Amino acid sequence: MANNISGMSNMWQRIIVGVLGAALFVGGIIVSEWTYFALFLGLTILGLLEFYRLLGAQSIKPNKTIGMALGGLLYIVLFLIERDLINGELLYLTLPLLGLVFVAELYRKQPQPFTNIAFTLLGVLYVALPFGLLHKIAYLPEYYTWEPILGLMLLIWAADTGAYIAGKNFGKRKLLERVSPGKTWEGWIGGTILTLAVAYGLSLYLQDLALYQWIGIGIIVSVFGVLGDLVESLLKRSLDVKDSGTLLPGHGGILDRFDSLIMAIPFIVAFLQIF
Repeated sequence: MANNISGMSNMWQRIIVGVLGAALFVGGIIVSEWTYFALFLGLTILGLLEFYRLLGAQSIKPNKTIGMALGGLLYIVLFLIERDLINGELLYLTLPLLGLVFVAELYRKQPQPFTNIAFTLLGVLYVALPFGLLHKIAYLPEYYTWEPILGLMLLIWAADTGAYIAGKNFGKRKLLERVSPGKTWEGWIGGTILTLAVAYGLSLYLQDLALYQWIGIGIIVSVFGVLGDLVESLLKRSLDVKDSGTLLPGHGGILDRFDSLIMAIPFIVAFLQIF
């Protein structure tokens, strides 16, 4: 099936993968906390693998094995803490485990060892930590609720859709041309308007968050979602690649598809915990 999709036009690839992906996400988030857990654990592992693979093509040699193990462990531990299955103090064990990255590099005999260490840890920070923090949103009322997770995904999609439509029809002023020539201020404004409209609509039908919280999340998605997209574009430009991967035909890789979410999550968690 993947080969059939790859042979289609880019538009049909995007439509088919988008529909299948949306069905998978909505189902995984709504069915149970364990399907939600498995869904985002898969994204964490695939995202880390993609990140390290990108660097490997540029002669950077991050320790993929330790990086993926640490990232997966961080995601799992944060979930178990929010689920009240383990003591939160066990999270401190991740701190000495980070030291293993330095120790392991002593025996790898690779060039530029501290560059390798830095990028190994960057993968955990950039990919695994945001997905791990997503549990703080899922368990905001101290039990699992799919509403804020699904709502967040809808806001991300609204921002992308609004930016695409407005940018295609009205886009003239470049947002940050040296990083992403296609993005415009008009596109960002269109994405923001649609995101806030969807946030208001979500507040009418979903009960776990108040109107001001949905609007706050919408503002964060509008600002930091596009910044996440720009950061990932900067990463690809610095590595001289077009897409972060080819896992999702018509959409690129995991990082291409979830760059906005990865950047927005820490700010949303901070907002919800404070307000």
